[in-house]
Amino acid sequence: MSNERSWRDVPTAAVVLLAASLTMQLAWHAAQPRPRAEAAALTAPPDVNVLNAASLGEPVTLARFLMLWLQAFDNQPGISIPFRELDYGLVTQWLARILELDPRGQYPLLAAARLYGEVPVPDKQRRMLEFVYQQFLLDPNRRWPWLAHAVFVAKHLLRDQPLALKYAGALAEDAPQAPDWAKQMRIFVLEDMGELEDAKILLGGLLDSGQIKDPAEYKFLSRRLEELKERTGSPPH
Repeated sequence: MSNERSWRDVPTAAVVLLAASLTMQLAWHAAQPRPRAEAAALTAPPDVNVLNAASLGEPVTLARFLMLWLQAFDNQPGISIPFRELDYGLVTQWLARILELDPRGQYPLLAAARLYGEVPVPDKQRRMLEFVYQQFLLDPNRRWPWLAHAVFVAKHLLRDQPLALKYAGALAEDAPQAPDWAKQMRIFVLEDMGELEDAKILLGGLLDSGQIKDPAEYKFLSRRLEELKERTGSPPH
């Protein structure tokens, strides 16, 4: 037979005391303030030489790990930091450092253009778009897709046509290996700005250059040029 006592043998006073203790403990935990997200907890990244040494010869692997860590920084156990509350100066420092570790990597620029850059806080959007632009200039033929997205954000989300024109102009002039549609963005931004003469000149020059090889694309752009001429009062071909 077992020597264990039945719970019925436990004195009533002890049961009441235990229940009261559990109730008080639950009440104490419920009364504690919920964990708060501290955006300031994000610190500046280490020097790239320190990170290279820490990577043990695998800087690309470390870059990918750091990118995942940075992207998950807003979701920590029990807390959530909206992207809009992050220090974008520090975020761009981390993104730049990750690109230093892996210059061929695209994910930091994707995050800058499509994750942090679309947070509806204009000042922070501008900071992130400028980061994309500066990084584009370091490797235009590989990084042009993210500047093309920056044109979209500047044009449609920020509604800053001069800024969109700046980025679209860089695509046209500094990224020779970018596709034709990306280089043509400047023409359509000018058209949206009402700069029809400039748009017409650029489009006419593009068609005359022989760069447009696709017949359907050439036909579309030719029709667009005729529309511009009609709107500016120029005689059609």
